[in-house]
Amino acid sequence: MFIGRQSALLLLAARSRSPGKGLLLHRAPVDTTLTTSPLTTSQIALAEVTKRYGDRRVLDRVSLTVRPGERVGIVGDNGSGKSTLLRLLAGQEPVDDGRLTVVAPGGIGHLRQTLDLPGSARVGDAVDHVLGELRALEHRMRVAEAALRTAGPAEFERYTALVAEFDARDGYGADRRVEVNLRRLGEHTPLDRERVLSTLSGGQRSRLALAATLASAPELLLLDEPTNDLDDEAVAWLEGQLRRHRGTVVVATHDRAFLEAVTGTVLEVDHDRRTVRRYGDGYAGFLAAKAAARARWAWEHEQWRNEVARQERLADSGIGLLAGIPSKGPRGFSGAGAFRARSRAHGAQSRIRNARERLQRLTERPVPPPPQPLRFTGRVEATPTAEDTSTSAHLEGVLVSGRLYVPSLELAPGDRLLVTGPNGAGKSTLLQLLAGDLPPDAGIVRRPRRVGFLRQQSAPGHAFDARTLLAAFAADRAGRPDEHADPLLALGLFHPADLAVPVRNLSVGQRRKLELARLVTAGPLDLLLLDEPTNHLAPALVEEIEAALARYTGTLVVVTHDRLLRERFHGPRLELPMATEQKGRN
Repeated sequence: MFIGRQSALLLLAARSRSPGKGLLLHRAPVDTTLTTSPLTTSQIALAEVTKRYGDRRVLDRVSLTVRPGERVGIVGDNGSGKSTLLRLLAGQEPVDDGRLTVVAPGGIGHLRQTLDLPGSARVGDAVDHVLGELRALEHRMRVAEAALRTAGPAEFERYTALVAEFDARDGYGADRRVEVNLRRLGEHTPLDRERVLSTLSGGQRSRLALAATLASAPELLLLDEPTNDLDDEAVAWLEGQLRRHRGTVVVATHDRAFLEAVTGTVLEVDHDRRTVRRYGDGYAGFLAAKAAARARWAWEHEQWRNEVARQERLADSGIGLLAGIPSKGPRGFSGAGAFRARSRAHGAQSRIRNARERLQRLTERPVPPPPQPLRFTGRVEATPTAEDTSTSAHLEGVLVSGRLYVPSLELAPGDRLLVTGPNGAGKSTLLQLLAGDLPPDAGIVRRPRRVGFLRQQSAPGHAFDARTLLAAFAADRAGRPDEHADPLLALGLFHPADLAVPVRNLSVGQRRKLELARLVTAGPLDLLLLDEPTNHLAPALVEEIEAALARYTGTLVVVTHDRLLRERFHGPRLELPMATEQKGRN
């Protein structure tokens, strides 16, 4: 039977009194430590840390610190190493070189993107797995409690410290908090602890893991994409929880609104240089710093071009001057005149040599131009006549059995439409109809001649596509594949070394960028359809896409869960009800 902290204190006080000895235990230091430890004792420091997987180097000599109580967002391209960095901080993987220090006396809670359990495991197993650190703490406390009757002062102090740590994390309320958190995260029906995980959806498993991680009440929270599979209400609740968290929070996320609401520091994992950059002043500071860096890059490129042109002019003018100097003076010409000719020739040769050496150094270390801004090209023709509706889209009485019913929808040239609704309402189905990918079971669908479609999921064949990235980009386009290398590289989405990589070896984010690159270089489009365009892309690139959409002049239809994109969208909105509700209206 658990005797409680106060009883332990009394026992220790009684056993500690002996002739010549005073009271060995003081309550105040324990309570003071509990009050301050969540904010003052956590430490995260990386010094020249390198991490490899076989021959692939993911992080290279990374150095950074995270202050106690900071709320840090980790951003970067898909596959850049964000999850790897979190696993290193959680102690789940060793560093290959360098020194990593993570101190969190109040415990560490690590949310992975997927539950590392077989489908045959139960809900209760998943909760125990995520609460493993807290369960282990309780076990140590029970073992220490069982030995109290014969314990000395040191054992009593150890037991009291364990009780204090368990109380600080409200260990006895953890299972109750899991249930409460699940409800706030959108799981309105309690999950039976005996239910097998394979019967849960991917979203349910994600919410279960997040609910248990938060319920463990650790000092250090390490969260990998926590807003996945959450609706707006659940995300707002999560943001409030993290803002009130007394310890340190480190979150890897693509959610720009979440970064804006929660984080005060942004760490960007640079996929190309395999390092990590730190930005202060939250997400706004990150964007400002990125914009300043791009402007500086453009200025440095312009300065380089100007200097190359100047040195070329100096070399050319020197050559012209040298050509105008006679190689020999006329017969009988004075010696002083011959000396002046040789001096001028020598000066011209020196200037030519210096200019050529400077040109060589400049060309050996060029400053490339910054990436071209993304641009979706629209083709809005003059107002069509009744006979010419080539640039408009029209749906009437359209039915896709069990998925979608659209009584009527008309999109004129230049219209902008945001499609919203719960999962399963048929948003992607609507875009597939407009793109011509899906024939309706009933009704009429008319679409413009030139339609661009960014699908939510990459083409299934990409996982087995042996073509190189460049060949896939150039597919169905005039000319040889190598003729398309410069237009692709000019977008700044890939590097020259990427062009020869097979599509099947690209990350999900890289495949997404390949599809985006084909779309922005496809030429004028009458209708642009975007299904979750921000998926798997770094926030900085999403900002570029949003700016490109603001300049697009054609007809635009967007489906997105990105809260900032929805908030900033200018145009009407079409909210689709659930398919069951649509069926009832038919």
